[in-house]
Amino acid sequence: MPAERNVSPSITVNGESRRATVSARTLLVHFLRTELGLTGTHVGCDTTQCGACTVALDGVAVKSCTVLAAQADGREVTTIEGLADDDGEGLDPVQRAFWQEHGLQCGYCTPGMIMAVRQLLADNPDPGDAEIRRGLDGNICRCTGYQNIVTAVRAAAKQLQES
Repeated sequence: MPAERNVSPSITVNGESRRATVSARTLLVHFLRTELGLTGTHVGCDTTQCGACTVALDGVAVKSCTVLAAQADGREVTTIEGLADDDGEGLDPVQRAFWQEHGLQCGYCTPGMIMAVRQLLADNPDPGDAEIRRGLDGNICRCTGYQNIVTAVRAAAKQLQES
């Protein structure tokens, strides 16, 4: 049996260059959580079904359970921890809207949901309800019934348009 191969990807995470030596088979979600201690990115299914692990890779929302850490070498990753306002004190507009509109209950899906919503609003700054629901397909919430999430996305879109 061949020896396990290790890699040392250098990834800019939330604006900071980070490097760790891991198995070549290490998924980005596990790199973020285990090696970097960024536990806001959740592991839900490891099969791309739930979206709890969604992060931005080079500015595009991806499910980090389908990306190897080695594939992110030399690239930029933004996690839920990297979304604070520029001063580092306040919430990102999408986070704020989820809080204000009660778009979460247990919170397990929330980080991935917020990352997906940021992508949705980058692609379509003024989506209708059907577009919001379609845009969130692939992000599962088992608590809310989605109505408050849809309301939060509308509120976030409005906040972003006004700023």
